[in-house]
Amino acid sequence: MRDAADRLRYLDQVVDLLFPGHDSCPGARSVLPHRLVPRRVVPRTWWHAALGRGLPVHAGTDTIETHLSDVLGRRVRVVVHVRPARRANRKPILEAYDESGLVGFVKIGDSPRARRLVRYESEVLRMLAGRPLKVVMPPDVLYHGEWRGLEVLMLSPLPVTSRRVGSRRVPARLLGSAVQEIAAIRPYGEEWAGDRHGEAAWHGDFTPWNVDLGADGRLLVWDWERFAVGVPLGFDALHHFFHRALRRMPPAVAARSCLAQAGGLLEPFGVEVALARRTAVHYLVALAERHRRDGHEPLGPPADWLNPLVDHEECLL
Repeated sequence: MRDAADRLRYLDQVVDLLFPGHDSCPGARSVLPHRLVPRRVVPRTWWHAALGRGLPVHAGTDTIETHLSDVLGRRVRVVVHVRPARRANRKPILEAYDESGLVGFVKIGDSPRARRLVRYESEVLRMLAGRPLKVVMPPDVLYHGEWRGLEVLMLSPLPVTSRRVGSRRVPARLLGSAVQEIAAIRPYGEEWAGDRHGEAAWHGDFTPWNVDLGADGRLLVWDWERFAVGVPLGFDALHHFFHRALRRMPPAVAARSCLAQAGGLLEPFGVEVALARRTAVHYLVALAERHRRDGHEPLGPPADWLNPLVDHEECLL
């Protein structure tokens, strides 16, 4: 119930941001699946009457819809998604539609941290657009700009073949090839030595829900806002394994499993067992440090899930 109440409050804030002045206008949107468990705000249709009263939304000349319509040169309607969790990087995500159907996904930077992440992702994706990627398919930037002090990033839809992204197991070989290709990315064009510890790039949030198998055999990859260079090879593989493990076990157990499986996970990249274990410890410490910087600890205090592991592996640090 507390999470539902949080989403309801956040929904009100998002509607105020994207449709300023909405209280003075008639209802034009519906909250699905139900207003008590808000997940998305959609254009209202006749059958939504069964869900209750409509949500009052401003239909004037200065809304996110009019802004996107102006920059795209055609009328756009949006569906607003409300993230279900209290995440440090939570932000409104919109689906943008025109008469032909879905035209893009829109990220709204509505806080200082979210604005920085949205702006950085735009830079990363523009950099990737100039790279001859063969395994990984990131979205294209359709528009990036500011509106009413908010950072607005519109991305192209990727050709998903499943209804639920991340619901299917991606073949291990494809994941490995994607990790290797991402590791070799260099934003400024310098060559990657490939054999020196700490020189690889990583996606930064290579989780099951941020990747999917494309129809042409490539890996569709979203959410590049944490991309970075200068980490040990294999961070993405460890991140993917760790977050899969978190779906079925507590953080402390998942962390131990990540360390125990590190040798096998990083063997395809030519990383020897001792170095793989050290890389796993460095990855887990880096993840805890990210959470500390974000001021959000979704796994709980590191003293509970990380310190007991690291204390026994001090020789690896």
